[in-house]
Amino acid sequence: MKTTFLATALATIMAVSPAIAETLKMSHVRPQDATIDVELRAFAASVSEATGGDVEVQLFPASALGDYTTVQERISVGALDMATQPAAAAADRRMQISSFPYMAETWAQARTVYGPGGVVRDVMTGLYAEQGITMLAAYPVYFGGIALNVENANPASTETNGIKVRVPGIKSFQLTGEALGYIPSPIPFSEAFTAVQTGVVDGVIGSGAEGYYASFRDVTKTYIPANTHFEVWYMIISNESMASLSDEDQAALTEQAAAFETNRWTVAEADQGRNEQRLVDDLGATVAELSDADLAAMSAKVRAEVWPQVLEDVGVEWGQAILDQVAAAAN
Repeated sequence: MKTTFLATALATIMAVSPAIAETLKMSHVRPQDATIDVELRAFAASVSEATGGDVEVQLFPASALGDYTTVQERISVGALDMATQPAAAAADRRMQISSFPYMAETWAQARTVYGPGGVVRDVMTGLYAEQGITMLAAYPVYFGGIALNVENANPASTETNGIKVRVPGIKSFQLTGEALGYIPSPIPFSEAFTAVQTGVVDGVIGSGAEGYYASFRDVTKTYIPANTHFEVWYMIISNESMASLSDEDQAALTEQAAAFETNRWTVAEADQGRNEQRLVDDLGATVAELSDADLAAMSAKVRAEVWPQVLEDVGVEWGQAILDQVAAAAN
């Protein structure tokens, strides 16, 4: 009788006790309250609501869990759950295809290439899968530009100008900086601000207006919207973390990630314009005016000089096949 009573009591307690939520830790690279942080908070709230509180996404801004290369490696082995960040080419050089310079030249082209069903989007999904990672969404950020702590008397020129700039430790960025006339210096992101502040370099290539405003606002006097590359980040989750969720929660997470991406594509272009204006209004920076002809000349030079060398790095046959598909999709 006593055993029956205890079993009944235990069953009652379990029935009324709330289920313990699965908490997924999400890393991202921007400071708290930056655009991506705000949008990810909204995403986290939507996931909680869609799963009835079964899944909670906990954000860690400003690379608090490590730089994006380290985070991707840890997600790959199941040591971290999630991130929304650039692809780490250090893990697989083929991931440079995501930031290939002048791959897209307009927002419409960018959506065709990087959006749902896009060539690069599908390729990146496969490359992440090889690392034990599920890609949930692509996050379009901006077209990249050049931020300088000095003036550039002829910002449209691609002739050597003697200006030294920090670039990421990725071959495509180094070669692009050189092709556009700058002296590239690979420096880790964590050391980049100090390098500009102390005059080790005169500026930065590898980000865009939003990134420069967020992380280099005190050392940006000139911004050149050269459209160097299309910046897209990826929302990724460890396969182990995904498998730990119920089928219903996996479906809800996937659905909310798709909605997160769809919304971003509707606001990203306007967001880029606002951030370029913020550099002027808040910082007093000068934004160079480049004509379509200027941008076309930059693109042509980079494609001619840089693409062959980056293709050697990622695999000529593999990379060229993707570029051919991109070209076909643009026509």
